[in-house]
Amino acid sequence: MKILAINGSPRKKWNTAMLLEHALDGAASKGATTELIHLYDLDFKGCTSCFACKLKGGKSYGKCAVQDRLSPILEEIPEVDGLILGSPIYFGTVTGMMRCFMERLLFPYLAYTSPPSSLFERKIPAAFIYTMNVSEQQMKDFHYTVHTGLNESVLNRTFGHAESLFSFETLQFEDYNKVVFNYFDPEERKERRRTVFPVDCRRAFELGERFGQEKGITSISI
Repeated sequence: MKILAINGSPRKKWNTAMLLEHALDGAASKGATTELIHLYDLDFKGCTSCFACKLKGGKSYGKCAVQDRLSPILEEIPEVDGLILGSPIYFGTVTGMMRCFMERLLFPYLAYTSPPSSLFERKIPAAFIYTMNVSEQQMKDFHYTVHTGLNESVLNRTFGHAESLFSFETLQFEDYNKVVFNYFDPEERKERRRTVFPVDCRRAFELGERFGQEKGITSISI
């Protein structure tokens, strides 16, 4: 049993990465092998629209033909038993690196059939963890749910199961005095980090627990 997490944040030790680590800890507590990959460590591009993954009888049918630092990870995913993506919200959507990853991961599995079907040969649990500066109500008011709902739908259609975890009003800076900022009271945000963020971490841990099944723990971080 292996659970793979993909960090779409440029920060390796901040909100998104911390939640992903808690999710993997939860999976490991149930015996799963875990791995955390940081997309910003990799040199890769998004989909190049070559359509090699759609060619009849093509050797790359159903898989991405582009060869770069992302390729080994895409080759690994069909063998994992659970997939957890994580990204902060930038201008209402995931980071550019996460978007490029999703294009490369998901498009090859989309069969051009009527109705569309998935070429992923197994059903595995998938999840998306989001961190954002706005409140839950602002997320709805700003229509972020259109984007997050679409992501959940695509993950569900591809892998057979999908869920989302949201962490709101996260702490952006350790020292707000160093930046031009008066959007809200930094002290209130720091208090939320102290009282609410641990609850989000626990929710991420419980998500990982649901994904993990077998005994035996191996943790890998690259």
